[in-house]
Amino acid sequence: MPVVTYEKRGRTALITLNRPDALNALSSEVWQLLIEAWQDVADDPDVWTAILTGAGEKAFSAGADLKEMTERKAQADRENRPFVSALPEVSPVKGMSQPKPVIAAINGIATGGGLELALICDIRICSDRARFGFAEVKRGLMPGAGGTQRLPRVVPLGMALEILMTGDFISAEEAYRIGLVNRIVPAAELMTAAQGLADRINENGPLAVRAAKEAACRGLQMPLSEGLHLETLIMSRLRQSEDAWEGPKAFAEKRKPVYKGR
Repeated sequence: MPVVTYEKRGRTALITLNRPDALNALSSEVWQLLIEAWQDVADDPDVWTAILTGAGEKAFSAGADLKEMTERKAQADRENRPFVSALPEVSPVKGMSQPKPVIAAINGIATGGGLELALICDIRICSDRARFGFAEVKRGLMPGAGGTQRLPRVVPLGMALEILMTGDFISAEEAYRIGLVNRIVPAAELMTAAQGLADRINENGPLAVRAAKEAACRGLQMPLSEGLHLETLIMSRLRQSEDAWEGPKAFAEKRKPVYKGR
């Protein structure tokens, strides 16, 4: 079985980290397949949303494959050269853009690179078994795949720093309380909830959904006045699409709109 599986269910792509015996640890092979899946989601006009999850009941992902990392470090030492991380410079967590909505269905432990993967998703739903944390400082390291930058943009700074500096885990309930996840559901209902959310998003104009995501995410990096200008520009571009007129026309004709993504 591949270490990452990729399947399409209607308008939704399902990406599954598939190393349950290794707590879905992120090896170099996993990263490469994730990059390929991420790019396919972006490029496929028939895919409007994606769900990212982990196989098994224990972990979404326990982060970097420490066994592989240790082996790579030992090999680098033998060859008298610097250690090179298995994390590609161009990857989802390193800024590989994804214009389409991505939902993280967090089924268990999400730590280190696993939590960093969850943080790049737009919406996070977790099971009541989930736990979250960055344990890097306990090993003399720090999150290096976006964790120090994305976590404070999702939760209050004080909470982010506590998670980053203690290395302690937090429960699903605490993650919900501080806004790290959108909702908690029983483990048996996780994928149904994630698919249901994807289906609701897919009922809308796909170009409009992507435009809203772009405006919100890019606007966070700007002063309000510049963000409002960006919104106007994106809205003007969106109005040139067929879908932008299909919605009002369908409303006037009292029928369900038929969006085509163009």
